[in-house]
Amino acid sequence: MMPALIDHDFSGMRITVMGLGRFGGGLAVTQYLAAQGADITLTDLAPRETLSSAIDQLQPLIESGQVTLRLGEHNVSDFTTGDLVVANPAVPKPWDNRFLRAAAAASIPITTEIRLGIERIPRGCPVIGVTGSAGKSTTAAMVAHALSSSWRGGRTVFAGNIGRSLLSEHLSPGDAIVLELSSAQLHWLGPDSLSGPASSLTPAVSVFTTLSKNHIDWHGSFEHYQGSKRWLASAGANSRLIASEQAGAAFGFADSVPLNPSLELALPGQHNRANASLAFAAVSALLRDAGHPPLASGALADFAGLPHRLQLVVDTDLGGSRFRAFNDSKCTTPEGVRLAVDAFDLDGEVGASRLWLIAGGYDKGTDPESIAHAGARCANTLCIGDTGSALAQSICGLGGRASYVQTLENAVAQAIAEIRASSGPAVLLLSPGFASWDQFTNYEQRGEAFTGGLNARLGDDILSLNRSKTVL
Repeated sequence: MMPALIDHDFSGMRITVMGLGRFGGGLAVTQYLAAQGADITLTDLAPRETLSSAIDQLQPLIESGQVTLRLGEHNVSDFTTGDLVVANPAVPKPWDNRFLRAAAAASIPITTEIRLGIERIPRGCPVIGVTGSAGKSTTAAMVAHALSSSWRGGRTVFAGNIGRSLLSEHLSPGDAIVLELSSAQLHWLGPDSLSGPASSLTPAVSVFTTLSKNHIDWHGSFEHYQGSKRWLASAGANSRLIASEQAGAAFGFADSVPLNPSLELALPGQHNRANASLAFAAVSALLRDAGHPPLASGALADFAGLPHRLQLVVDTDLGGSRFRAFNDSKCTTPEGVRLAVDAFDLDGEVGASRLWLIAGGYDKGTDPESIAHAGARCANTLCIGDTGSALAQSICGLGGRASYVQTLENAVAQAIAEIRASSGPAVLLLSPGFASWDQFTNYEQRGEAFTGGLNARLGDDILSLNRSKTVL
């Protein structure tokens, strides 16, 4: 079993970091351990060219010899002759991984970045842990957003699966910590991992958003996936349990949090109200236990959403009426488009008939007809990319209005022109329903091009104002 390393001296230790990852998952822990004086072997099955962005940030450590790269392969000796192995949680079924099993057989301690980070949390730092099959990123971001303006004990730190490492933070007693925790991270913190249970994780509040079949390729079974998630509920003996009605029923919890109709929200959709209800309940519980003033119902009114996930990027006046634009570039499925369009048909919203939708992209085998039904309800669907022509034809065939405009730049220009010429409140929504690879490197680049196009049409001041509302 792995001992807690919070006070451990890593100076001079030989440490193997397993998995840098395409998105730099092993970057923060490598930098942290190097700063502590460790000698690190960084090993990844991927070739150098796919890891170049993260490697560039490690170049000074590589040139000094403190970090040694082994790319395109793993070597058993790297896992059996050092002092410590740090495994990337992305490695599936770690209990069956031959390199990690070799380390365990050689009595080499095994840990993870999230565990090292948790072991560094000072006493007096309350933790809110958030997990779930869907909605955990948005809910955790909402928790951090509400806490940042209401917590009086210190800073609010948002880390975990969201991509920020606790190892990169300078924590002080009194700081409130919000952790988004994936099922893989929770497995590595639980009693059945190669590291043993992480007794240092004692959340003040544990939040569960939803539970559905997911990541079975990593866990091997739904039961293992569910058990890894559920462990968060037992991590803290005195933890307050906050769960949605769906998650409460799925996990067998006695209590659950209903939708809170009194919350003031900038984001549309029942799913966002459900996430906000959980976040509000979690923060309220922490503030109440700490003796702080209660949370105001408008604490989330200026939460603009996570980047590229139905993110509010513009809220202004255009032609005498309210105009909003939402960046939902991460949406690459028909179901995602339907949910996004449905969000604007709820009571108090503009209705799909005042919605200009931008959809289309790389053809990965998705039937345009499945998105066309959502597009046919909108004022106009501006269709882009490889699938744009077929999508426009499908929408028109259903009696809707659609234009094949080819590029995102053209789509933004035409939508703004039409909205200016119309009357009444309007929404411009980028919710493509398809991958980005026909015209963009990734969905992030596509979303940035969308906001850039708005910037060109509406001006810097409008976007600067609205970007400041975003938690990330």
